[in-house]
Amino acid sequence: MELAGAQPKITKQSAARQQVLELIQRLGVGTAIPSERQLSADLGVSRLTVRAALDDLAREGYLVRRRGSGTYVQQPKISQELTMTSFSEDMRRRGMVPGSRTLSLTRQLAGARLGRFLHVSPGDEIVVVKRLRLADGVSMAIETLHIPAGVVPGIAPNELEGSFYELLRRKYGVEIASATQAIEPTVTNEEESAALGVPLHSPAFLFERTSRDADDRTLEFVHSIYRGDRYRIVSELTPS
Repeated sequence: MELAGAQPKITKQSAARQQVLELIQRLGVGTAIPSERQLSADLGVSRLTVRAALDDLAREGYLVRRRGSGTYVQQPKISQELTMTSFSEDMRRRGMVPGSRTLSLTRQLAGARLGRFLHVSPGDEIVVVKRLRLADGVSMAIETLHIPAGVVPGIAPNELEGSFYELLRRKYGVEIASATQAIEPTVTNEEESAALGVPLHSPAFLFERTSRDADDRTLEFVHSIYRGDRYRIVSELTPS
């Protein structure tokens, strides 16, 4: 039983982790950290202890390991707050330049599954847009938009290089009023890994969002894969 007022036990691994974290904060993004052998000697702990500390920091997004090259300081993760803002608005708020690259734009029949999500008939036409979302030119997410064709008549691929929500407001006079979103952990497949520039089966977040206007008309169903090494999810909790 832990005694009241007792100090938590500091293990060699947690001490090593803290010392490496302090080193990371002094180094710049993209800088290689010393080898496990060198850190073991500098910190006075075993290589196994150093490796475990580095593994923890890599999982938390502070470091990235590159096979055959070394371990490097990773750019800090972006906190994804659970608010109803667009990707572009979120990136601008963080001082980053948002961007999009349209990978494909097709038209197809909704089918039973997407028809249920979009509240349209399975035989109704929908627009499917796949986009690569960028922040300061770095790939951050793959986003697939499913939109009832009647919501966005005449939409063209070059119009989707920016915020879709801004396009809805500006061109179509449509405003997002509410949305339902689900998030779950996943890993990247071959196509997603190639597009995002990460190894196969890298940790990722799967976002699925359905958005509606003030008349409760469903405007979109979005399936997005966000890089797990660049994002963490933050939510504000209040008593029920």
